[in-house]
Amino acid sequence: MIQCPMPRTILVADDDPHIRQLLVFALAKAGLETIEAGDGEEALHLAETRAPDLIVLDINMPRMDGLEVCRRLRAEGGLPILFLSSRDDEIDRIIGIELGADDYVTKPFSPREVVARVMAVLRRTAAHAPDVERGAGAIRHGKLSLDPESWEASWAGAPVPLTVTEFGILRTLAAMPSKVFSRDALIDRLRGPGFALTDRTIDSHVRNLRAKFAQPGADDLIETRAGIGYRIGPCSGA
Repeated sequence: MIQCPMPRTILVADDDPHIRQLLVFALAKAGLETIEAGDGEEALHLAETRAPDLIVLDINMPRMDGLEVCRRLRAEGGLPILFLSSRDDEIDRIIGIELGADDYVTKPFSPREVVARVMAVLRRTAAHAPDVERGAGAIRHGKLSLDPESWEASWAGAPVPLTVTEFGILRTLAAMPSKVFSRDALIDRLRGPGFALTDRTIDSHVRNLRAKFAQPGADDLIETRAGIGYRIGPCSGA
């Protein structure tokens, strides 16, 4: 069994509890953490609030089908998606890929095949992640510049002094500009020496970041998504 070299969380969304159990067991053996959803609405909610690294998404689900879940997720960002379908139907496959799915498996399937495809998608997305996510190189987003090596931030060339925690939050958001991070996801990303975080302190740090960057003219640094969390803004200063 292929083992994942670093922690990754997979959302398994299928209305059949037996299929979810099989996949959760197989993914756990590969070293992957999992969360589960039994219908489309729950899958969309968990994808938005728990910020998984990939979603295994059944097409035929109650309350909201997988195609609509995919359509809504793609309107918000680039969460990797692997579709499951109970039909060997080329139309489903074509629609899924056109909507932006990263891979496709038809039921019945081997859990080992699903794990192998999940790992392949994770490797591809990691290979295309910004350098800052791998701990090397500067990141630039609009007028915002971050240097992880020196822990220095600037706006349109003007330095903005930040605390370690403030820099960590901003780096996490800027490294994945299309992704909305829940407060829990930010806490998970920033665990370690120098980071003492709770839901309330995340909000406090975001307020401090906005205030510091407002001085050089940044009024679009961080966007708040009500009931979900935060995403980096366009950082255009307009």
